[in-house]
Amino acid sequence: MLLKNVYTSIDIGSDSIKVVVCELHNNKLNLLATSSVKSKGIKKGLIVNADDAQASIKEAMEEIESLLGIKINKVIASVPANNAEFTFIKGEVKIINENNVVSSDDIVKVLQSSMKAKITPEKEMVTIIPIDFRLDDAEGMQNPLGHKASKLASRAIMVSTPKKNIISVLSVIESMGIEVVDIMINSIGTINALKTREMDSQVGSIVNIGAETINVALYNKGTIVKNSIIPIGSSAIDDNIAKAYNLTLDKARIVKERFAVCHTKYASKNDFYDVVNKDSKKIRINQAEVSALVSKRYCQLLELIVKEITSLSGKQLDYVMFTGGATNAYRFDMLIKDKLGKKASVGSVTMVGLRNNQNSAAVGNIIYFINKLKLKGKEYSMISEEDQDSLSSVNKNTANISSDSMLNKVVGYFFGE
Repeated sequence: MLLKNVYTSIDIGSDSIKVVVCELHNNKLNLLATSSVKSKGIKKGLIVNADDAQASIKEAMEEIESLLGIKINKVIASVPANNAEFTFIKGEVKIINENNVVSSDDIVKVLQSSMKAKITPEKEMVTIIPIDFRLDDAEGMQNPLGHKASKLASRAIMVSTPKKNIISVLSVIESMGIEVVDIMINSIGTINALKTREMDSQVGSIVNIGAETINVALYNKGTIVKNSIIPIGSSAIDDNIAKAYNLTLDKARIVKERFAVCHTKYASKNDFYDVVNKDSKKIRINQAEVSALVSKRYCQLLELIVKEITSLSGKQLDYVMFTGGATNAYRFDMLIKDKLGKKASVGSVTMVGLRNNQNSAAVGNIIYFINKLKLKGKEYSMISEEDQDSLSSVNKNTANISSDSMLNKVVGYFFGE
């Protein structure tokens, strides 16, 4: 049976590779499958060993393909947000068709006109996020498609990153015979997955706590305006536990995730966890003691986050929302409210079957991709009958594709058909 309007998103993180496949049916996004495997060859969000990174991605893709029973050959891919820039841009075009009705071509043209001379040689555009459109004198329109006007104007945010951030990801994925149809930075996906109606009129921050980095993004009325990366993450807590109890990092992580409590108020002095240390000795870890260590380290991370938010915004925010795998830690929600107040919360993706916050960015990237299609009045699916027939074997010759041709094909997808 042919699957319609199916989308695959891959999030390449320092700790894990996440793949999410969703189907849009009756204007509702449904989760089909997810996979997550341990990352290799990726440090601080950047690919440092292409072969190892490719092996991790291949494992994640094979896992998702076995769950679905079909071949995945097209994806939306996240690229590193390191040194990303967010530029406010404006454009205006005349509507010259016979009926003065705004078409998808007009929307593309007005966004193209707004980005002229805005890209520096070392940067490449990731996407353009429309803020709103103006039809003649009517301002504040979100989707002008099909409306009549003599002039169409736009306000938008252009997102760009160093070319190397994009090329490193595309070269690895495309060398596997997988086509990257769009790219995204995760802070754009995250807001689309977690946004509430209230956030459309507020200024706030979403903090994604990863294993090796913390991404802090600032949003104005649901649109990203600034982004910063703190070069430390939750794996630092694993390291502290490992040193304190003479454990391997893997065992320390298990202690953190399955036994320790983020907020010491909820830890028990009478609960113990038995584990074998590096010296092959069986030890007992007290929950109150290890939770005190974990809580202290989380508080230090929160201090860094608050400092970064202050640096980005310089004013009081309406909300500070947290996401990422670290937010699944027990009583993390209580800790952030204790330290940041009522404005702090843990984000939640309201999708049946999606329980883990680590997939929020991957899901959000699909939502953003679909919203771009709607703005253009188009439909698209990453799975077709032809794909299923033709992809019984992977083309190995794509590894030699040039950097420029990859960028030309993928970056600026918004302007293509």
